[in-house]
Amino acid sequence: MSKNKKNKPIIIEEPNFNKAKFRSTSNLDFIDADLSVPNNLKQWANNKKYLIKTFGCQGNVRDTEYLKGYFNILNMSETDDFSNADIILFNTCAIRENAENKLFAELGNLRKYYEKNKNLIIGVCGCVMQEENPYSLLRQSFPFVKLVFGTFNINHIFNLLSKVIESNTRVVEVFSKQGEIIENMPTVRNDKYKAFVNIMYGCDKFCSYCIVPFTRGQQRSRKLTDILKEVNQLIENGYKEVTLVGQNVNSYGLDLTQSDKTSFYELLEKVAQTKIERIRFTTSHPFDFNEKVFEIMAKYKNIMPALHLPLQSGSDSVLKAMNRKYDVERYKQLVALLRKHIPDVCLTTDIIVGFPTETLEDFNKTIELCKEIRFDAAYTFIFSPREGTVAAKMTNITPKDEISRRFLILKDTIDKITEEKGHEYVNKTVNVLFDSISKKNENMISGYDEHNKLIHVKYQDNLIGTIRKVKIKESHTFSFIGEVLDE
Repeated sequence: MSKNKKNKPIIIEEPNFNKAKFRSTSNLDFIDADLSVPNNLKQWANNKKYLIKTFGCQGNVRDTEYLKGYFNILNMSETDDFSNADIILFNTCAIRENAENKLFAELGNLRKYYEKNKNLIIGVCGCVMQEENPYSLLRQSFPFVKLVFGTFNINHIFNLLSKVIESNTRVVEVFSKQGEIIENMPTVRNDKYKAFVNIMYGCDKFCSYCIVPFTRGQQRSRKLTDILKEVNQLIENGYKEVTLVGQNVNSYGLDLTQSDKTSFYELLEKVAQTKIERIRFTTSHPFDFNEKVFEIMAKYKNIMPALHLPLQSGSDSVLKAMNRKYDVERYKQLVALLRKHIPDVCLTTDIIVGFPTETLEDFNKTIELCKEIRFDAAYTFIFSPREGTVAAKMTNITPKDEISRRFLILKDTIDKITEEKGHEYVNKTVNVLFDSISKKNENMISGYDEHNKLIHVKYQDNLIGTIRKVKIKESHTFSFIGEVLDE
């Protein structure tokens, strides 16, 4: 690396929440990725190794696959050894404060590697770098971090790295804008048989607790033709399952121009007609759901009978304060319609405990609703204030120890229902896509059935990558032991 005489950071753009709030009504830009490689980057990348650590949701996982694609163009090899890496990237999540704290703890641990190798490039990207305060903390406390970028400019990775190599100083490019669609980015998939397929980016819902509209930008839907092209390529490459990914898949297409206008249920049907063996989608928002989605799910057997439908609270007053745009009755109606069309559906949800306005009565309503609906599982969270959101300015009416008590009650309630439903699963026959050796027992093969339940069976040759009938023998609440049936 050449020396920057003044060693001043190269600041192209820094995060700005005021800009991030902006929502344009102009037409969306669709851009092809630029894959040209600067000469100094070609020379630097020779025999180099990269390490990417990913925090967060399916969107972050997919972003990491794109980053790996760019490094693959440079003929760099991947490593999981920090001491052996030439570039280390943290791809970050901002949904909860714990994720940010974990990032800064990890960065502190990296200091020793940088002290041993001053040519090591350490970078941070993703949602946390879209936030002003975490970025400010990184800027002041971690001078050895040389590369900072956000969620909108993965396609700029070559030029940003080139600048770091040329200047030997920090390079920052974090856009706060509505965003665009970048097509044809390179990718290295993490899995051989299952793939995430982005159908949209960003969100316009502005739930009062949620940072995503600021970190991921305005809702931006991909064109149907580009999505189907990606799915068909996956089929050609031997993939058996796709998960359609978006912050709010049910609002897919609402932002497209009239000539490209497509609804989510129309997209879902078109993907089903590609004959890919399995289709899932996440995440859904109750406000934009309609019965036609359930009709399509029931019509096509390659759409899996599983739905994640975030509830967040069983209290209308809390839902209103959350700006969720539906009430409990609407949610219950959706569940009834879902189970009418798909009686054996696996229904999971998200629930937040300790929202600033939540009273004990509100919380008890949530517990009662969980007992009534009987979710197969729920991801439960204690409210985490995100700076810049409306909820972060609210005064919490409940002490922390009481919030912790409520959280444990909710968790116990959900776990009991999950356990009861798990026992009902024993002796059923399901279809499992096996994709890996069990992480806990190398003598077992693991996979997921139609209902997205984790199934383990005894090791057999040539089982991975196949879909087989399995009889469930044991329930372990969050996973099951089964036996492959001879065909």
